[in-house]
Amino acid sequence: MKAVVLAAGKGERLSPLTENRPKHLLPVGGSPLLEWSLKGIADAGITEVLIVTHYLEDQIKRRFGDGSELGLKLSYLRQEEMKGTADAFRIAEEFVNGEEFIGFYGDLYVNPETFKYLIDSHSERETTLCVVPVENPSQTGVVELDGDRVVNIVEKPRPGEEPSKLGNAGVYVFSPDIFKFIAETGLSKRNEYEITDSLKALIESGEPVNAVPIFEEDWLDVGLPWNLLEANKRALGQQETEVDGEIEDGAYIHGSVRIAEGARIRSGAYIEGPVYIGPRSDIGPNCYLRPSTYLGADVRIGNACEVKNSIIMNGTHIAHLSYVGDSIIGENCNFGAGTMTANIRFDKKNINVNIKDGRIDSGQRKLGSIIGDDVQTGINVNLMPGVKVGSGAWIAPGITVYRDVESGAFVRSTDA
Repeated sequence: MKAVVLAAGKGERLSPLTENRPKHLLPVGGSPLLEWSLKGIADAGITEVLIVTHYLEDQIKRRFGDGSELGLKLSYLRQEEMKGTADAFRIAEEFVNGEEFIGFYGDLYVNPETFKYLIDSHSERETTLCVVPVENPSQTGVVELDGDRVVNIVEKPRPGEEPSKLGNAGVYVFSPDIFKFIAETGLSKRNEYEITDSLKALIESGEPVNAVPIFEEDWLDVGLPWNLLEANKRALGQQETEVDGEIEDGAYIHGSVRIAEGARIRSGAYIEGPVYIGPRSDIGPNCYLRPSTYLGADVRIGNACEVKNSIIMNGTHIAHLSYVGDSIIGENCNFGAGTMTANIRFDKKNINVNIKDGRIDSGQRKLGSIIGDDVQTGINVNLMPGVKVGSGAWIAPGITVYRDVESGAFVRSTDA
């Protein structure tokens, strides 16, 4: 059996984090998001994988190459126009070559064991899909079952009209018959060719489509910034302590902490795992790293800083007396002393965030800032909960930022 993974999309809802990288390469617990699924595919005994690409595809190719480091044989195929998931699978027909295949979305964080479980549960020459319990069925594709058989898939039903609370997990085993139904699939309301429409046609034809339930904690759609934080938390929760860097006397390490080669933990640092510290990062002295924190390569965390449940990417410097909580910080940022990311509203309500063209309730009581690459802040800058700062922006000293900042902007006191 082969595998086809869809990794063409940009991930606009994750902006500004995806301004300079595809969402599939966002860091999760020490590895790119897509790598977790590729490892699961390899562990399931699959060796040949096609990755369907488009947005910044060269970065994906450079990161994974021929797949040999993962025990895989990787191929790549570009989806020239972003016409939807059915179209993305359609261009894989020649690669599949008449065989059954696993197909899945590359922006999922999936327990690596899920793929083997799916294969073991699959009946030959039939289509099988994973279903997962979801809190808000009206926000996803909902699967209606009769026993283990799928009888319908309803995309984003109205609240109260959901046929079940089981979501389509976006992980499938397809028979080669799926390509006949893909060819007959028309444009959806979103003006795309949707694989769920192809599946509905397959079901209506009388072909069996089976459901394999997976646990909610084994699956996550990483489509929003706070989903990325949750995926990072889950991934770090699976790691074991591994120390390849230098720890000075007087530093305290508690729980599962991975310290990569060349990293330095200075005296007085207090680290509560799970925490990942990347190569050549320099931590402390006298700082506090709290659980579910990921630090990439060449990160500097200065004196008397505190970092909690956050992702800080390669080359970023957080100067002394700063606080980063429940935030995602891009590459090569430089925070002036005393920069604070507020992560809770004064009224304790859920935090609203601008996503694409609308403002939505994140469902999170604690959420800090989402910051792109190459952002600089002056001393004593305060970023309010849920604020997004685009890549290359500068924020002058002493400013409290209440609104999102566009990429490349220079925020002065008159702009705040």
